[in-house]
Amino acid sequence: MSLLKQLFLAICLFLVVAFAGSFAASLESSREQLIGQLRSHAQDAATALGLSLTPHVDDPAMIELMVSSIFDSGYFATIRVVSIPEGKVIVERDSDSQDQKVPAWFAKLVNLKAQGGDALIMRGWEQAARVEVVSHPQFALAKLWDGALGSLAWLLACGLVSAILGGWLLRTQLKPLDQMVQQAHAITRREFLTLPKEPRTPELKRVVQAMNQMVDKLKALFAEEATRSEKLREEAYQDSLSGLANRRLFDARLDAQLSPSEQNAAGYLLLLRLNDLGGLNQRLGGQRTDALIRDVAELLEREREQHGTPDWLAARSRGGEFTLLAPGVDSASAELLADQLSAALENLRSTGASDCTPVAHLGLAAFRPGESAASVLSRADQALAQAQSSPDRPWQRLDSSGGQPAQDSRAWREWLDDALQKGKLQLWFQPVRTCAENGEVLHQKVLARLLDPKGEAVAAGQFLPWIERFGWSARFDLAMLEHALAHLAQQPAPLALSLSAETVRSAEPLRQLFEILRAHPQEAQLMTLEVDERYLPPPAELEKLAQSVQDVGAKLGLQHFGGRFSLIGNLTRLGLAYLKIDGSYIRAIDQDNDKRLFIEAMYRASNSIDLPLIAEMVETEGELQVLREMGIAGAMGRLIGAPKPSQKNGA
Repeated sequence: MSLLKQLFLAICLFLVVAFAGSFAASLESSREQLIGQLRSHAQDAATALGLSLTPHVDDPAMIELMVSSIFDSGYFATIRVVSIPEGKVIVERDSDSQDQKVPAWFAKLVNLKAQGGDALIMRGWEQAARVEVVSHPQFALAKLWDGALGSLAWLLACGLVSAILGGWLLRTQLKPLDQMVQQAHAITRREFLTLPKEPRTPELKRVVQAMNQMVDKLKALFAEEATRSEKLREEAYQDSLSGLANRRLFDARLDAQLSPSEQNAAGYLLLLRLNDLGGLNQRLGGQRTDALIRDVAELLEREREQHGTPDWLAARSRGGEFTLLAPGVDSASAELLADQLSAALENLRSTGASDCTPVAHLGLAAFRPGESAASVLSRADQALAQAQSSPDRPWQRLDSSGGQPAQDSRAWREWLDDALQKGKLQLWFQPVRTCAENGEVLHQKVLARLLDPKGEAVAAGQFLPWIERFGWSARFDLAMLEHALAHLAQQPAPLALSLSAETVRSAEPLRQLFEILRAHPQEAQLMTLEVDERYLPPPAELEKLAQSVQDVGAKLGLQHFGGRFSLIGNLTRLGLAYLKIDGSYIRAIDQDNDKRLFIEAMYRASNSIDLPLIAEMVETEGELQVLREMGIAGAMGRLIGAPKPSQKNGA
């Protein structure tokens, strides 16, 4: 029972006790006074009537007239005149009428008896008759009843005013308690809120101060853990001089990109090598050579941001050798990228390169999911060697031995447009399970395949780069959402659906997405929308997005997490369902202690705010065992379960 209800009950109980005590006290104090008044009233009436009847003692008609006159003008129960010698009643008037204003239970409770008086009628010196008058107590009962009602009304009015004022005062004084409840709920949602205004009540003030200290402590511990984890990530996966990814992270991302996954796309690997780095170091000195390396790194990062997607990765392998992993790029785009980089590199010539040779040479090597990293790197080295030996241009391109299939932009556009318009979309599902043995399914990750003109299903890794290139990502997301909701209507079970950068950062696609979810409230409760860590919107927009997702009944998750671990401090207010660790940090984690230390640090930071972690691309028993030992909540990948089509696919 709430404190406010307890207060109302206490006020009501107080009113009952106060009214009962007041009524009992007033009744006891009034009983004797009323009895005396009734007795005096009866005696006075008897005396006056006796004196009035003395001259007419022998006139029965006059006696009856005068008795009737007195009886009708007063509150009497009985008036009678009795002859003394004979004991005969000469005149008698009585009344059985009851005043209906006084309830019988009240009269019985008060128990006020009728009081009488008498007087003698003289005939000279002889007692001729006796007048007996009994006063009716009804008028006294009526006064007591009116007094009781007045007292009750007054006490009720006082109680009502007290309840209103008490309730208002209690709500005002206990408002910090509601805020502390919200503060505690926020902590469970992984949000750290501090109450800025402390109450003036000393007891509540101490409680609020203690809660704020606890929240500040939790926030500090979380920030400290996040900082430590980010430092570990930088030391393990970031090149200290250039700020790009180092060789370890590049190898992990290349292995992950070449894994035969539904989401992985073919593309090109660009290998860049500065010419005569040792000579530059001798001629220019270490500082100017380091500045050149940083300029090249900035150039690669700028090209990645302008032309690439979050799947692209710029890295410095060693010395003056750089790599750019560019999935989803066709041959024409790769050649254009190489020309742009070569032209930009020539602008750095003043840094110290000689005029007769290019600042750097580039090698382009095509890759496909399923190839080995060694073969792709070997092809890139071969292309770089050809570029260094060719005076025609500073870059060369080599495709895979199987040949890169020709990609006609117009044909892709026509096919994808037709497939999206006619709903030629198939849903595939990959299970996400707990890391325990025989782990239960946490949810199913929704994947997509489109039917080509021949009716064959094409994996997402092949057509998603083209959808992004044509600007149809939001259109594709809405189609996926509608198919997923239709699937949930028939087979209700938790699903996770990825959202593209275009959908997340555009107002109109988000509005349409939320309208669709509002129209399916039951299905929305089973839906988790996943956003890629690599293209998160600004913090204010992300917080608004999280709130909108919660308002429609769905949940929000973060996938491919790990590259920007410093962001975890901004995620505490979002109420995320989980974080999915990028597969590049999971691959061969049982053989790489640096990866294990980083994931352990990530687990400590996320566990401090009760945020579950799910590992992506788990492919070996060794990886799963390590994740199980660290306490990771869930895992997905080919080891956990391969993608499978739904029983009923849209055609």
